[in-house]
Amino acid sequence: MSFDSSVLIPDPQTRQSILSILQVALAAVDPFAAVQHNIHCDGHILRVGARVYDLDRYRRIFVVGAGKAGAPMTQAVEAVLGDRIDGGLVVVKTEHSGPTRCVRIAEAGHPTPDAAGVAAGREILALVADTSKDDLVIALLSGGGSALLVSPAAGVPLADLQKLTTHLLACGATINEINCLRKHCSGVKGGQLARAAAPATLITLVLSDVIGSPLDVIASGPTAPDSSTWDDAWSTVEKYDLAGKLPHAIVARLQAGLRGEIPDTPDADDPVFAAGQTVVVAENFLAAQAAQVKAQGMGYNTLLLTTFLDGDAAGAGRLLAALAQEVQTSGNPVPAPACLILGGETTVQLGRNPGKGGRNQELALAAGLALQGCQGVTVVSLATDGSDGPTDSAGAMADGGTVERGAAQGLSAAEHLSGHNAYPYLVASHDLLRTGPTQTNVNDLMFVFVGNP
Repeated sequence: MSFDSSVLIPDPQTRQSILSILQVALAAVDPFAAVQHNIHCDGHILRVGARVYDLDRYRRIFVVGAGKAGAPMTQAVEAVLGDRIDGGLVVVKTEHSGPTRCVRIAEAGHPTPDAAGVAAGREILALVADTSKDDLVIALLSGGGSALLVSPAAGVPLADLQKLTTHLLACGATINEINCLRKHCSGVKGGQLARAAAPATLITLVLSDVIGSPLDVIASGPTAPDSSTWDDAWSTVEKYDLAGKLPHAIVARLQAGLRGEIPDTPDADDPVFAAGQTVVVAENFLAAQAAQVKAQGMGYNTLLLTTFLDGDAAGAGRLLAALAQEVQTSGNPVPAPACLILGGETTVQLGRNPGKGGRNQELALAAGLALQGCQGVTVVSLATDGSDGPTDSAGAMADGGTVERGAAQGLSAAEHLSGHNAYPYLVASHDLLRTGPTQTNVNDLMFVFVGNP
């Protein structure tokens, strides 16, 4: 994985140093290495985290899953278990596939679910439903799994799920809120894959893309007990005034659930979860720590502020700019040369006729506006999966010259920000980050660099 060199044009030396830190952060959450760090096989003994499994007691072993990191995670499991695997299916985002030996990789649409995701969901459910107590199922889950592993609930057509996704992505809902609604309109999410697999032994390996790594939210928790309820789902509908916008079938299902006419998703008391094991193999904090160590080695004074940053993307950009100005003015919270590190996931509430961009691009452009004319500061916002919104961008950098460079091309930074149209502006200002698919996904990373070591 490498970054597009056009981002180096404004300041090659400084930006090359910054890119080297980003590359180390991404390497620290490589899915193949993360899985192999957590599972080991010695003869017939499989060790997963702190647990031990005797493989000789299992008749068959299947691997299933969904997410952008599915291909390298599958390759890692195949490297450990080899011919002991009897088959399986893992669904990944289009253009995120990879060669495998025993487990088939299927591609599907993201972030809006499509027919390929439905077909994969049905096949996976059928496969695990055919297992018994003498079988072992290994589930591989990573970011993007919610859109990729699809099994619409009875009476809910795919077209309605697509409309639900569009409204949720546009209204500014958090990933927790989005996935709560997804779970209650699905036959596979919210612990229902685990229910289908019972009584087989179930091991789940997770690459987390959600703040705090709540297991029932990552990929909409198909193998985890669901802590959300019909009440929570309807509260999200009311919070974002969606009742009059969502398809009738979805509203009717949610209201039937509220009346107790449809069982809720399985919770922690459900016996299907009693013997299962889930291991988070990589998450945002691991990437942030690796970046911090690299930056320290390069001479920066570092501070990992949080991996729980959320809220409005533009507001977060202005906050990061303010932190940079504080470092320059008072030397707090650390003196220059400084590298402040944050992680999390911000949101964008789209208006009518939005332009082209993503939350990381919006954050960077807002920071660039706040830093106009400020010297020696760079703010970076990076989607670790290499895909920021419906664009080919992984995010962006911004500095005190971002506004001036765009203006020289006849563009208004303020207009592009208010129109949620950061992408074309950041192309013109040479601030766009492009990596292509990174094959990992652990939320977003944000950086504030002040001065050079």
